[in-house]
Order: sequence, then C-alpha cells, then structure tokens
Amino acid sequence: MLNPDAEKVMESARPHGWVLEPEALRILAGAGVPVPRFAWTRSKAQTLEAAAAIGYPVAAKVVSPQIMHKSDVGGVKPGIPEASVLVEVYDRFSDLPGFDGVVVAEMLSGRELIVGAKVDYQFGPVILLGIGGTAVEIFKDTVTRMAPLKGRDVESMLACLKGSRLLTGHRGFAAVNIPKLTQMMLAFSDLVMDLGDRIDSIDLNPVFCSPERCTVADARIVLAPHE
Repeated sequence: MLNPDAEKVMESARPHGWVLEPEALRILAGAGVPVPRFAWTRSKAQTLEAAAAIGYPVAAKVVSPQIMHKSDVGGVKPGIPEASVLVEVYDRFSDLPGFDGVVVAEMLSGRELIVGAKVDYQFGPVILLGIGGTAVEIFKDTVTRMAPLKGRDVESMLACLKGSRLLTGHRGFAAVNIPKLTQMMLAFSDLVMDLGDRIDSIDLNPVFCSPERCTVADARIVLAPHE
C-alpha cells in the first residue's frame, strides 16, 4: 500500500503524465529501493551547498516537467569536479524549457544494470532486469518475469542473462552484491504492485551494482492514461 506522501506525488504528477525524477527517487526510497544521496535544488546557493554536503565529484540533472528525456537536451552532467563547473552547469540548465531546479547527486560506480516495469494489458505488472551500459541497445540482454517477484524469481532472472558472469565475477572483476541486488528487485516489485494501475511503466536506468551495494542512479515513472 502506498504511503500518503507517495500518493500526493502521484496525484501532483497527473497534469504532465509522469513523475519528476527527484519525486520518483523519493517514492523509490520510501519503498526501500536504494537511491543515491541527492538533493533537489532551485538556486545556485542551494546547489553548491548540496554538492558540498554530498562531496565532489557529483552528478547534476535538470528538473523540468517539459523534459522527460534529459540526456536528449544535454540536461545530464556526471562527474562534476568542483563548484565553478557546477555553477556553469546550473546556468546552462536554467535556460532549458520549464526549468524547475536541479538534482545534485553522488556519483555511483559498479556494473550497470537496467531495471524496469510495465503494466501489460494481458498479464498485468511485468518486471524487467538486464545488463546495462553503452552496448545495451546492441545486445538487448534482458529477462522479464510477472510481478510480484519472489527470491527464486530474481535468482532465475540472473541465471537467464547472457551476461550473468559479469555479475558473479569474471576475469578479475569482483562479483556484485547479489543479496543487495535481490533485495532491491523485491522492494521494486512490491512498489510496482502497490502502484498498480496508476502506472504505465517505470524505468530505472542505470542501476549501479558493486560488491558493496546496488543503487538506482536515474528513475522515470510514467503514469497510466487518466480515464
């Protein structure tokens, strides 16, 4: 069952049909899905203060109800090393349509995964897990299962990925934290079930998994068409 805060976020997103990233991250965090340390800032001073608290380098992403695909308009800047560069990025973002602030977040590392959900008209909520990174569109290494997931479902999904050895340790690369990945997938599955027919889809891309943690770096929640 959704908490009241998430209910309010979903309702406020109805006019533009999708949930702004900082609000999506709040919903995920409230459901037990790990997200990075981040802040939604609306001034240069707030942005600099947040970055100092998080620690450089940081990532910055534009927030705008008119921009769903941020990278298409240059609205994402990872690896910002210092305050002067962050100010330049803020100034550039502020000229983008519908500017409503910036997400400042910690930089993450590890293997890149993609996680998602879609409400299928026949089967209901379906969960996706795949190998991410720059070649994701080439290899299309993904698996799906119907929600809700159980631990054995996540185990099966991992085993079915062609790139599963990238996650379990390969040629000197350490294995990712499979228990943390499983916990994240189960928490995400529960959230998808709680959201039910309010959503059309959710994309978590990328998700970074390391030997220590699995954390969602970027999230997009698209609402179902309003009757």
